[in-house]
Amino acid sequence: MTEDPFVTHRSLLFTVAYEMLGSAADAEDVLQESWLRWADVDRAQVRDPRAYLVRTVTRQALNRLRTLSRSREEYVGEWLPEPLLTSPDIAEDVELAENVSIAMLTVLETLGPTERAVFVLREVFEMPYGEIAGAVGKSAATVRQIARRARDHVAARRPRVQVSRSEQQAVVERFLAALRTGQLQELLDVMAPDVVLIADGGGLAAAAPAPVHGAELVAKMLARPDRVVSAVWLNGAPAGRIESDGRLAAVSLVVENGKVARIHAMANPRKLTRLDEPAELAR
Repeated sequence: MTEDPFVTHRSLLFTVAYEMLGSAADAEDVLQESWLRWADVDRAQVRDPRAYLVRTVTRQALNRLRTLSRSREEYVGEWLPEPLLTSPDIAEDVELAENVSIAMLTVLETLGPTERAVFVLREVFEMPYGEIAGAVGKSAATVRQIARRARDHVAARRPRVQVSRSEQQAVVERFLAALRTGQLQELLDVMAPDVVLIADGGGLAAAAPAPVHGAELVAKMLARPDRVVSAVWLNGAPAGRIESDGRLAAVSLVVENGKVARIHAMANPRKLTRLDEPAELAR
């Protein structure tokens, strides 16, 4: 027996939904809804199961995203994506790793639902404009215009300096080592003077309610010696896992010019349930 196309393409479908929503939990809900619809389809009428399933998942994710947009406006403090444990192999696909990074997902959050769907399907999964048009309910010409606007929007906000995987890993290791010792000067040495810390506690864990700017302030917040710090791979990049007083947090870093330029700290316990088993991502 041949495997069901939904099972065959599940990793791809999850990645599409996660890219659009920034939440693994919501992505799983979208896949469940899409599976129920797929189960009722006459397979003989489906010429391209992969395209059909991507279109179905996109529509369900768009519906979910429009609902989430309202609830995220009422979110307590800063909202950050749900981090995923990934294997180092994900980093081998440079484009996939960049597009599922916490930094990129944070930028995508500033797009409207349709713009985000078009950007993800075009720039990440390289779908033809005609297929995207069918998924988002717009004409191909309109989709081209939306794609151009979304591309310009993202380009203006994404990290400008690209670093090699080895440099990223070296800086992350230095930062995690400084966290382990809790020494103020070691933290200052590895961070850019204008570093920004964005923390997401969701009202369920202690976190700064707004971005914290400047190395001095950030270092004073982070300089604590009573933590267990370990290196992990999150969203295709080296990152950190921190345990302190029975609480868990994950940190993802943006590196520029050999220094930590931005710190994304995820402490909301509802977003930290997928740090024990690597996620299956695919393009």
